[in-house]
Amino acid sequence: MQSKSDALYRSNIKSLPLINEGKVRDIYGIDDQHMLIVTSDRLSAFDVILPDPVPGKGRVLTEVSNFWFKRCENIIPNHLTDIALKDVIKDTDDIEALDGRAIVVRKLRPLPIEAVIRGYLIGSGWKDYQATGSVCGIRLPEGLQQAEKLPEAIFTPATKADVGDHDENIDFDATVKLIGQELAEQVRDISLKIYTQAVEYALERDIIIADTKFEFGLDENDQLVLIDEVLTPDSSRFWPVESYKVGTSPPSFDKQYIRDYLETLDWDKTAPGPSLPDEVMNTTAAKYEEARDKLIK
Repeated sequence: MQSKSDALYRSNIKSLPLINEGKVRDIYGIDDQHMLIVTSDRLSAFDVILPDPVPGKGRVLTEVSNFWFKRCENIIPNHLTDIALKDVIKDTDDIEALDGRAIVVRKLRPLPIEAVIRGYLIGSGWKDYQATGSVCGIRLPEGLQQAEKLPEAIFTPATKADVGDHDENIDFDATVKLIGQELAEQVRDISLKIYTQAVEYALERDIIIADTKFEFGLDENDQLVLIDEVLTPDSSRFWPVESYKVGTSPPSFDKQYIRDYLETLDWDKTAPGPSLPDEVMNTTAAKYEEARDKLIK
């Protein structure tokens, strides 16, 4: 595990223009066709960026994402390029700090939705089901329990919120209004295919992928491309098979540990977020690393 002194909370590349600073990723412009994405060690919970980094988190996310991008190439192209970091960054200190956490990607037109796939009834989906018997307009069988596996995985998209705001769940009709019928169907079908194949792979490694989200962009030929991150502990809910139990909220390999700790604090879930003990951050880092090791080592 990396030490706190090695953690990267915010990048500072003076040789490239900063385009956007998200909850976790910093994006820099390179030229008309390419961008540099830096995955920091920042962590957000309840849509608030916490003030302390999780050591090594950005490198874990990058490694896991790159693994899935390559594995999904038979389904859909992705935004990765073969351009090395040293070809766009000349400062050796910057290269050392960014090694393993920065990638050069194609510049694409991102779609205004997140493609959320749910295979199990948990989180906001569980809350919606309790209130309405449906999730994002999809009617589900009666009598399902928390964390129960759904009869089949469902596509429950969301709009992409600005930093600090909450994503909003939408139904398929609203997705069609945003991006059109054909593209909405393509995003749904490809997302379900990626999820289904990933679930099978992860189960063989004792991980349940309860739900996940994908992001897509369009290239200059309006071809759909997979972007951002794929099946990481930040974008997915990973459960250990051995501790999975229907009717409870299973322990997970993601930031749920942080969320659970935050729930014990007197905090109103608005910025600024509270500082957390080193023990909590290091335990979280270990959970991210364990998920990576199970999946790709």
